[in-house]
Amino acid sequence: MGKIKVGFGFDVHQLKENHPFVLGGVKLEHHAGAYGHSDADVLLHAICDALLGAANLRDIGFHFSNKDDRWKGISSLVLLQHVVALIKEKGFVIGNIDAMVCLEAPKINPHIPAMKTYIAEAAAISEEDISIKATTNEQMGFIGREEGVVAYAVCLIEKEYGT
Repeated sequence: MGKIKVGFGFDVHQLKENHPFVLGGVKLEHHAGAYGHSDADVLLHAICDALLGAANLRDIGFHFSNKDDRWKGISSLVLLQHVVALIKEKGFVIGNIDAMVCLEAPKINPHIPAMKTYIAEAAAISEEDISIKATTNEQMGFIGREEGVVAYAVCLIEKEYGT
């Protein structure tokens, strides 16, 4: 029996017209996209925060400041690879990731298999250990007005005792 820890992550970004929309490492066709310092991939940012939290390594902003030009426009898949390296340094491996994206459009269900492939590769885990779901906000609030996108993630990490 080893040490098991659970983490929770959340991210939100505003949507801007004629801006690329990257989600789970996949570029989506849409009239607007998430705006931020990196590629603004809310799904990967929520996953990174869940993993960092589970390992007691603070949050994504601590490790990848939006004031640091090294991270400007970077793929969040690279950030996820850095996070996985950090938790491995503490002796942890990822058990699973469960994530939820909340947006009105575009529909992401056709893109979930590709997202899982990219995330599995970056996190060095099986696609079977990644769950991605989507919901709308029933046209209410900033999500309903298509002004922003939100993602939530939980993860389980574990390590053997003695490591």
